[in-house]
Amino acid sequence: MANSTILSAEREAELRKPIDDYVGKIQAQIDELRANGTDKVVNITNDLDNLKRDRIYTAQEKAERESRMKAELEAAKAVEAKNKDQVSKLIADAEAYLKAHYKADYYQHVVASCKLEKVAAQQKYQAAVANLEKEHQASIAKLTDHQEIKDEKYVHKNRLFDAKMQRDKDLQAVKDRQHAAFDHEYHLIDMLRMSKFTFGETMAQRWENYKYTFNRRDFLLRNGLYIAIIVIFIALCIITPIVKNVPLLTVNNILNILQQASPRMFLALGVAGLILLAGTDLSIGRMVGMGMTAATIIMHKGINTGSVFGVIFDFTGLPVVLRVFMALIACIVLCTIFTTIAGFFTAKFKMHPFISTMANMLVIFGLVTYSTKGVSFGGIETDIPNMIIPKIGGFPTIILWAIAAVVIVWFIWNKTTFGKNLFAVGGNPEAASVSGISVFRVTIGAFILAGILYGFGSWLECIRMVGSGSAAYGQGWEMDAIAACVVGGVSFTGGIGKISGVVVGVFIFTALTYSLTTLGIDTNLQFVFSGIIILVAVMLDCLKYVQKK
Repeated sequence: MANSTILSAEREAELRKPIDDYVGKIQAQIDELRANGTDKVVNITNDLDNLKRDRIYTAQEKAERESRMKAELEAAKAVEAKNKDQVSKLIADAEAYLKAHYKADYYQHVVASCKLEKVAAQQKYQAAVANLEKEHQASIAKLTDHQEIKDEKYVHKNRLFDAKMQRDKDLQAVKDRQHAAFDHEYHLIDMLRMSKFTFGETMAQRWENYKYTFNRRDFLLRNGLYIAIIVIFIALCIITPIVKNVPLLTVNNILNILQQASPRMFLALGVAGLILLAGTDLSIGRMVGMGMTAATIIMHKGINTGSVFGVIFDFTGLPVVLRVFMALIACIVLCTIFTTIAGFFTAKFKMHPFISTMANMLVIFGLVTYSTKGVSFGGIETDIPNMIIPKIGGFPTIILWAIAAVVIVWFIWNKTTFGKNLFAVGGNPEAASVSGISVFRVTIGAFILAGILYGFGSWLECIRMVGSGSAAYGQGWEMDAIAACVVGGVSFTGGIGKISGVVVGVFIFTALTYSLTTLGIDTNLQFVFSGIIILVAVMLDCLKYVQKK
């Protein structure tokens, strides 16, 4: 009885026919009215654009053709304006009919039929499984040989898999049918309005497309880690006020998290480009220490508390603005020199970035520690933070520096040839090389960009912390930067990643550290949390890669 209400393809076509006939008749009238008006305007406008790029004609011939086309365009616009009201009335008539009849007379019947078809598909599957189980038990009862029993079990397992695949195929057919019925209404509207949808209609289509393409396994692979971290944050927001009598989710705390995340954003954006090339950088923390030391020496007020190779510097005689600028240049130059060296060995000798950057890490730490005797260089001039990263109404403007970096790197990745080449080389360096892309230059460019960003990040951190530069500063920061990228979806397999993911990853790790510190969790245990998150993030990334393969 239930199956009698399932719509056949013929019955579905009968339900839709009056709608298609009514709207189709109106559409034919609209097409006739648009033929010498709107359609001509679109065609002539395209022809004018093509004429501007065409090099076949002389300047005089171009001018003549352009003049003639513009005259035709004005005539077509006049026809369009004349028929505008009539076309609008016809569109309104068709839309009113669709609103009154499409869902009530057609779509709701299809939805009801699809629900029954899903039930029927499940029942068919269950009956098939029961029948296969019965046949399997009967076959097993007749067999005595161990190998034959094993073969029968293997065959049975394959038959169950085939039944499951058939069920999935049937359910997908039902899903396709309902989606096609939904989509047909918007196809009719698309024809009427020439692809001009309202915001509500656009959102309705996006939601339907999301439901249609939704896959639970893919969703959990992409977002499972984020969901787990959100749950952890919610738990921390509940536990912290109880244990410490301090609310965690406050505006002041959020601003503090963003403030701490800002210098780290530069580091994550830098290493993200290297991970995009299926590489990494283990020297980030040491570069931060080197940059902090150089910036502190230059921006320190008075004679420095330490020396570099026995030389004590004093830049107090220079204007403050000049010293700030010199510190920035010093940070960028020092970091870029070392990243370029690592990039050269990686690109020229096909050395893995793990090795070249680890060598960098050791060299930088050794040089800075030896030259400075490992001492801390104290603070910078106290007026500098208020000049570069002042707080305006309690808002830390250091966040604006991070936003600017995100925008610039996003533009480089998505709107420049270098950015496109970065993805191409990361995805398949051999294919990129064959297509004419210089893998060497792209690799060196990625390392140089990383060095510039490291320099900016260490300079900002120096100003945020009012100095305190030393060789030991920044230890372990490379792990945070790399982890933020991986958590944000930048794949170690290369060629996959988004700037938005890097931003989310940085905020996740900074917020987690801040929350655990507020709760009083030991710093060493915080490393355990970070390690688990990194492990899970890379595992999910590997699963996505395996699934794609």
